Amino acid sequence: MTHGFLSIILHAHLPYVRHPEHESFLEENWLFEAITECYIPLIGVLDRLQDDKVPYRLTLSLSPTLISMLRDELLQARYLKHCHQCLELAEKEIIRTRKQPEFQKLARLYRRFYKKTLAIYQDQYHCDLLIAFKKHHAAGTLELISCAATHGLLPLLNISEIAIRNQINIGIKTFKDNLGFLPSGFWLPECAYYPGIELLLAEAGINYFFVDSHGIMNASQTPRNGVYAPLDCGNGVMAFARDPESSKQVWSSQEGYPGDFDYREYYKDIGFDLDLDYIAPYILDGDIRINTGIKYYRVTGKDLPKEIYSPKKARAKALEHAQNFINKRQQQFINLNTTMDRTPIIVAPYDAELFGHWWFEGPQWLECVLRLASQPSNGIKTISCSDYLLQQSDHQVATPSASTWGDQGYFSYWINETNNWIYPLLHKAEAEMEQLVLDIKDLSISSLQKRALNQAARNILLAQASDWPFIMKSETSTDYAKKRITDHLARFNYLHDSIRKNNIDDRYLTALERMDNIFPTINFWDYLPTVK
Repeated sequence: MTHGFLSIILHAHLPYVRHPEHESFLEENWLFEAITECYIPLIGVLDRLQDDKVPYRLTLSLSPTLISMLRDELLQARYLKHCHQCLELAEKEIIRTRKQPEFQKLARLYRRFYKKTLAIYQDQYHCDLLIAFKKHHAAGTLELISCAATHGLLPLLNISEIAIRNQINIGIKTFKDNLGFLPSGFWLPECAYYPGIELLLAEAGINYFFVDSHGIMNASQTPRNGVYAPLDCGNGVMAFARDPESSKQVWSSQEGYPGDFDYREYYKDIGFDLDLDYIAPYILDGDIRINTGIKYYRVTGKDLPKEIYSPKKARAKALEHAQNFINKRQQQFINLNTTMDRTPIIVAPYDAELFGHWWFEGPQWLECVLRLASQPSNGIKTISCSDYLLQQSDHQVATPSASTWGDQGYFSYWINETNNWIYPLLHKAEAEMEQLVLDIKDLSISSLQKRALNQAARNILLAQASDWPFIMKSETSTDYAKKRITDHLARFNYLHDSIRKNNIDDRYLTALERMDNIFPTINFWDYLPTVK
């Protein structure tokens, strides 16, 4: 008997970090690390579950920028080079640690890890990880859903409905062009919702989206079933809420599983610990220290000397934590079934990059959770939100409140004293783009002008990414984030002025198209305002 439904959603997203104008670029490593430590281990989990015929359902949101980068031939080639370098470094580490057996054992583990990574990426899936995700979607175990074009924080772009519509529609089109079907669900970037966006989601054919728990609890009507059943926004589009309990167990920096003392320590990497002469070929430009991915220590404990990592202990702890997670969900379902008028659904969304990158054992934990949940005796059934909507057709009607899953629950992380300067510039560029398209609607447009207009539209979308204000607030790669916004706005301004003056430099336009080659089927006419 099923006591409750569990819907785990992984949101896979990275900003567009493609720089063909440089031989190597630090921020491209964000993608390479995520492929190595997150996406390929996740595919390994899905493949093993399929081989063992484990009945499960998992949802994966793929952002359009990530989809585009995973399909990009330049980045695929650069990733292969990166992976071979990682393998080469692991080989060197085996030699360097020959008199340190505990460290050498881990060096050999990394060599096996990188060999397996290469085999999956290059041999099994021919450098195209979307093939793997499509395979598991077709098998009925993985539901794939979409996201906004460049992960723009939609409530803060809502000066213009066209801006929101294009973030949604171009995101969905990129998904369909690469995966071959339309998604049922949509990941609102940062789960950032404002009342009314459901109208544009319905227009785009979307059936459901996610909000944080307070988005449902503070809805226009008190939710009868709390966060354990979706709300109908009034037009048939469903809002599912994040469960705070399952979130806290995984996300919390104080109580969450990833901080356990037996897990691998992320912040202790040989890229920062070993002599520069030795590590130089494997860091940026031979002198900028970066993470290599080879880490020999476990979390150990606060303010204690780091102890060596034990994969065996970490695997055991991942299984223990998976069982704890299932036990907690069982208890939740027992309690919920005494008060609810339907079978409860616990929605557990997480950033995909947590699993493997920040939390090395995360994929192991996830696999254990899905295997345990598949056992009928547990009374838990993993489903997607699409599955739930097929089973349950009677829903409470209410409008969620404006909200995000970010710090403090609203928009303050993306608009504050560190980054508020960007929004007038973004709104100005959007308005200028719309006015430009309106002004030329009755004119004859040359192919060169069409290319420039499409490129201008790309740069608006890329400048709108929520990643850049987030980075400014978190103070991690602040200079890079500022440069990305100012560069894209400068490119837009150049193109806008060139089109207005009918003075487009074909060579420079070609260079911009090569640098920012995302959204190849973009259509500038989508920025044409509707005359009311």
